[in-house]
Amino acid sequence: MARPQHLSLRKAIIAACLKMNDLGINQGTSGNISARIEGGFLITPSGIPYEKMKPEQIVEMDLGGGYFGDFLPSSEWRMHYDIYLNKPEAGAVVHTHAIYCTALSCLHERIPAFHYMIGVAGGTNIRCADYATFGTQELSGNMLKALQNRSACLLANHGMICFAKDLDKSLWLAGEVETLAQQYWVARQMGKPAILNKREMTNILARFKSYGKQAKDLAEGEALAVEPPPRRDTPGGAQPSAKAKTDDKKQGRRTKKVALVRERAARKPVERKVAKKSKEPSA
Repeated sequence: MARPQHLSLRKAIIAACLKMNDLGINQGTSGNISARIEGGFLITPSGIPYEKMKPEQIVEMDLGGGYFGDFLPSSEWRMHYDIYLNKPEAGAVVHTHAIYCTALSCLHERIPAFHYMIGVAGGTNIRCADYATFGTQELSGNMLKALQNRSACLLANHGMICFAKDLDKSLWLAGEVETLAQQYWVARQMGKPAILNKREMTNILARFKSYGKQAKDLAEGEALAVEPPPRRDTPGGAQPSAKAKTDDKKQGRRTKKVALVRERAARKPVERKVAKKSKEPSA
């Protein structure tokens, strides 16, 4: 058999599948992973255990909906195919049957903005796509609706799917979405989670445009998500001035003073109560 093209990427897909199961965000061969190549994408084959999968079994598909080779692509190839057709920024796709994502999808519930990390999927919530039979074009169409302005969604009575610029980022996103689903599920057991308002989520989404980036990775005019501390080991990173050090000391004294006042105020009611109690006659 001829040496398959994109050998390193095929091996990376298999490694991502094994890691997906090791992370506990998928079970068995229920999930599937793909990565974009020029003119198409590579996707896991149908029904082959990841630990036995070989690079030549990874299936190549084109953007006309056809495949090459002796192995059938994953039964969910349509979802991957439609993401690559409609999301030019997608470099890799991860679909899993993660436990908490699947549990919420069986309730046909979206994950709301109970936590600011919802922003990693690109919006103010993570939607749940309407139900359709697995492997069908109807399911893929429902998924695309749920992925409008998003990079991840739940799939009703099924699981979740997400995409990002490469395999590492897509696998990371899948793990983040499952973590959010678990956190939301746990919070729901204790009560009704507080939901962040639209204004705050707008602020968060603006910050997430550069979330996780190093300064060298910023686009022109783009700012870091959070203002960093001053750097000290460069010519422009001068040590703090004497005035700045003095201001810091003053602020430290003020902080200690406020803390002391609050501590005394907290003790006073207890002291009065003890004093009053001592004046009462014993039984």
